[in-house]
Amino acid sequence: MKIPRLLPALAALLVATAAHALSLDALTNRDASGGLKEALTQGAGKAVAALGRSDGFLGNPRVRIPLPESLQQVEGMMRTFGLGKHADELVTTMNRAAEAAVPEARALLVNSVRQMSVEDAKGILTGGDDSATQYFRRTTAGPLTEKFRPVVKKAMQKVKLAEKYDRFAGKAAQFGLISEADAQLDHYVTQKALDGLYLMIAEEEKAIRKDPVSAAGSLARKVFGAIQ
Repeated sequence: MKIPRLLPALAALLVATAAHALSLDALTNRDASGGLKEALTQGAGKAVAALGRSDGFLGNPRVRIPLPESLQQVEGMMRTFGLGKHADELVTTMNRAAEAAVPEARALLVNSVRQMSVEDAKGILTGGDDSATQYFRRTTAGPLTEKFRPVVKKAMQKVKLAEKYDRFAGKAAQFGLISEADAQLDHYVTQKALDGLYLMIAEEEKAIRKDPVSAAGSLARKVFGAIQ
């Protein structure tokens, strides 16, 4: 008596199970790479827009650039003697320089997405939560460093305190008091700017994987929905 009533429910369960079983095998190579590129282009654009504006770095505690670790004790002493404004000015300048540099990343990130192979796309789709971010880091870190550093250096040159820092840090590095990397402020800011950019890209990637509906189009939703 009860068996006929169970048939519709069983049929619905089988349909749901089949839909859930949809995987990358059911997608064409064109769908897989196209959907991923669609989503990553959006995610990279959002990350650049979030950072490449006033307070994009300075107002975000997750990416705000502090003084190099080797100088943070000096910063504490400066504040003790009422010289905190000088440290604050330097920190502000570093973050403003990073904000000025980040928009240079947009074209390189988009180009990296365009050049992505089908194999790269499927590897990212079946990889970890940050596999796309790691792809971006692998393919763009070198060119972005070359793009960022001149912009950062130009921004830092506007503040004489940065020049004083470089002179002081250069002497300190000779005596092993700070690292050679920290002695070059533009290098330090460039690396921190890149770290902040990839962090924000990773957050966008994680959000898209968690909620494909927020991806940039129907094809992206189809692809990310298939791997959930």
